[in-house]
Amino acid sequence: MTSTVTEKTPGREQAAPAATAPPAPPSPAAGSGAPSLPRRAGRALATAATRSVAVLALLGLWETAPRLGLVDATFLPPFSDVASAWWGLARDGSLAEHTWASLGRSLAGFGLAVAVAVPLGLLIGWYRRVADLLGPLLEVFRNTAALALLPVFVLLLGIGETSKVSIVLYACTWPVLLNTISAVRSVDPTLLRLARSMDLPAHRIFQKVILPASVPSVFTGIRLAGAVAILVLVAAEMVGAKAGLGYLVNASQFNFAIPEMYAGIITISAIGVTFNQLLVALERRFTSWRTPTGI
Repeated sequence: MTSTVTEKTPGREQAAPAATAPPAPPSPAAGSGAPSLPRRAGRALATAATRSVAVLALLGLWETAPRLGLVDATFLPPFSDVASAWWGLARDGSLAEHTWASLGRSLAGFGLAVAVAVPLGLLIGWYRRVADLLGPLLEVFRNTAALALLPVFVLLLGIGETSKVSIVLYACTWPVLLNTISAVRSVDPTLLRLARSMDLPAHRIFQKVILPASVPSVFTGIRLAGAVAILVLVAAEMVGAKAGLGYLVNASQFNFAIPEMYAGIITISAIGVTFNQLLVALERRFTSWRTPTGI
């Protein structure tokens, strides 16, 4: 009994200091987290400044070249004159009228093209028989320029809204359709073999493998179609339109209102850039699974 007590007593004496845990070292995240927000803000400002340098340089050259006599100011007025003309059009409401007319036509044709081309491209890419049936017809029309068919659309549908929306629909269909077909056909075969080894039915393979893998390429086609929608519509509005940015540019040229003409061109470019950025944000939303998780 005495030996047992003497063996347990040192154990209790050693257990006492072990119960007191050593102080935890200060977390490095607590000290480094404070300056992370300013650093991120500084990087964002630096990136924005870098991206703006080329645009600002172009605007500066545009302003100084006519004033120094490097170009004829009659045909290329300084940027300040163009900005003044743009503000005048915006103030009297004519710029908003032409912009809404163009946006309505382009968005209608673009939306119809996406609604038609994406399902059709998925069917052609997934089902070989559908591809064999429609392939020759697609090859004929994909190599026919949309603007070459503009007189045909005007003759068949008139010079109203229907012909302009239809030409945008036709032009936007091909980038979306061809990219969707290519996306379905270029899915990783390993993923398909793995899905088939799990005895998944065809519609589940299409839903779980084909659709997620096709989204990035489909959005590439949609972004291309967004640019085409603006360009083709501007050309169509120069023929028989009474409103729209293309009509504004054409009418300003005929009336020799050169600053107003450049104001319309700048508005078209701004709409194209904004539309593309919206599509990029939408693509990131639908393809968030591709972003790294910071492992």
